[in-house]
Amino acid sequence: MSHPHGAHSLSPLVHLIDDDEAVRASLALLIGTVGLRVQPWPDPRDFLAGFDRESIGAILLDVRMPGISGLTVLDTLVAQGVDQPVIMMTGHGTVEMCRRAFKAGAAEFLEKPVDDEALLETLQNAVRQHVKSRERNQADRRARERYAQLSAREREVLGLIVAGLTNKDIARALTLSPRTVETHRANLFAKLEAQSLAQLIRHYAALADETDTA
Repeated sequence: MSHPHGAHSLSPLVHLIDDDEAVRASLALLIGTVGLRVQPWPDPRDFLAGFDRESIGAILLDVRMPGISGLTVLDTLVAQGVDQPVIMMTGHGTVEMCRRAFKAGAAEFLEKPVDDEALLETLQNAVRQHVKSRERNQADRRARERYAQLSAREREVLGLIVAGLTNKDIARALTLSPRTVETHRANLFAKLEAQSLAQLIRHYAALADETDTA
């Protein structure tokens, strides 16, 4: 997969936001041991202004920092539609803080001193989920682009295929000859690059439904 920004998808990046230099250094060293790149940020405002939202990976965020709290940073990321999973860390966790972090959209909440194994496992899981989510979004976008190429009649036929009608049923419903329906069906598979009926339904059922209810 080519990407304008280079090797994002090849090498996941963990954004580490913590105002404590010693913590940043030790965590960066630890995270590097499992092959994840780390970009440390001492100031959360610099992070919000400058981090690459296209990167694949995760965000590791301290809750208590001078100037702006980690929960405020989390709220800002969610409001901006940032899709990297956010893992919160705190040395002074309360049940209420933990509850608020999850409610605001945190992927995980870890207490300091953070257990090395737990942190690495959490980060690796978060990165895997992010890769899957990006792949799914990309597949959805490609499906929408292909769907946009269909004619109104082809969309009609697709909606009826997805609803489970046979070619004969579709011909009757649309007052077409069975041969014409077969031609539309072949065109649909070609334009949508679908290899099977199951694939056609998986990628296009929601789009066909949207058209039906529009």
